[in-house]
Amino acid sequence: MSKSKPILLVSGVAVAAALLGVVSFTATKPASSGSSGSSSVAEVSADPSAGVYAELEAYARRDASDKLALGRADAPVVLIEYADFKCGYCGKFARDTEPLLIEKYVENGTLRIEWRNFPIFGEESEAVARASWAAGQQGRFWQFHKAAYAEGAKEKGFGKDRLAALAKEAGVPDAARFAKDTDGAAARAAVRADQEQGYALGATSTPSFLVNGRPIAGAQPLETFTEAIEAAAKAAKSAPAKARP
Repeated sequence: MSKSKPILLVSGVAVAAALLGVVSFTATKPASSGSSGSSSVAEVSADPSAGVYAELEAYARRDASDKLALGRADAPVVLIEYADFKCGYCGKFARDTEPLLIEKYVENGTLRIEWRNFPIFGEESEAVARASWAAGQQGRFWQFHKAAYAEGAKEKGFGKDRLAALAKEAGVPDAARFAKDTDGAAARAAVRADQEQGYALGATSTPSFLVNGRPIAGAQPLETFTEAIEAAAKAAKSAPAKARP
């Protein structure tokens, strides 16, 4: 990846970046033998004292035409996810937690989920990230997302033939366009923009999240996300009305 100019962050963003950068690494590294998992990480990132940073709310795009997002553009709460399709913890979140959040909060208009491709595991991560974007151009991002995060999917790899098979499974209608878009400049630029945003925030591993400016690191228990969403929804309700894009 080419080097980019340093991004100047205000103090609030810098603090949040430190939280994401340090905690998310611990949250996503494999547990050592005899370890019961990443419970200590959950205690850190789930702590309400971790704070909400108003500056980070601006990272929500709230673009109604965003094909890599779910939910109303004017939803009171936006969850931004920085993730890699080769990340096992991201897959766990996608299979076990995200569907419940969609059912409980997206469907009633409380929550919007915005995806950011954050490939950190090499060439296949980059390729499947571009493929997910390409599937989105035909309105099938979330179907591709489900197929790519299915149990055992990442173990099959994300070579060109495998990506084509996932696109077919996701119902992408135009295979030739999908292949062209996957290798195109627009896909590369879109993935790079997401990736650079994640690095600017200090995220060093996946998954990392923002919930209305509150950082959450790692595939935390459902309760961590529901607490953050409920708190954000309550705060949004009591805040003065403001225009939404």
